[in-house]
Amino acid sequence: MTLDDYILDHTSPEPDYLYRLWRATNVKTLHGRMASGHLQGRLLKMLVEMIRPQNVLEVGTFSGYSAISMAEGLNEGGRLYTFEVNDEMEDFTRPWIEQSAVADKITFIIGDALDGAPRLGVEFDMVFIDGDKRAYCDYYDMALSVLRPGGFIVADNTLWDGHVTDPAYDHDQQTQGIRRFNDYVAGDLRSEQVILPMRDGLTLIRKK
Repeated sequence: MTLDDYILDHTSPEPDYLYRLWRATNVKTLHGRMASGHLQGRLLKMLVEMIRPQNVLEVGTFSGYSAISMAEGLNEGGRLYTFEVNDEMEDFTRPWIEQSAVADKITFIIGDALDGAPRLGVEFDMVFIDGDKRAYCDYYDMALSVLRPGGFIVADNTLWDGHVTDPAYDHDQQTQGIRRFNDYVAGDLRSEQVILPMRDGLTLIRKK
């Protein structure tokens, strides 16, 4: 048994619906590994249950796995707004969200969160950033502008397969975007943060 298998064996089980979504994502999309999956999905649900947000913003829906996971943790009346800029994902993702047990808690929007989220007029308690890595700094500033004081940002892929410390990726635009983001957040007095070396790197950020 590998360490990864051991961890999953000792983590709350992945719901069958999300397992089927994960399988479908890997079979029918080109970048199936972008889906959060069992371990990160259960962590996102637990973070929502710990933070107890009324409103959650997600930047980057992809196949809907993380949105459904977070919505599972919402209290009655809680809502998750998720933005996906790639309209080619809509035909795959929308049915999975609308047929889920938490469909009534999710607002799925095709569009750019940078413009769309501030126009909602909603104050958020939690933001999950998992969009274009080159725009992470922009997403972060936008998130802070709609986040309540004391609210949380969770940013995915912040170790980027270890490329953040690999000189071979110095000219890769997405790696550069993640490096800029990590440096920017580390030096930002508006927040405090910690990087969790889980999966592809997950940064927890609290707005002061």
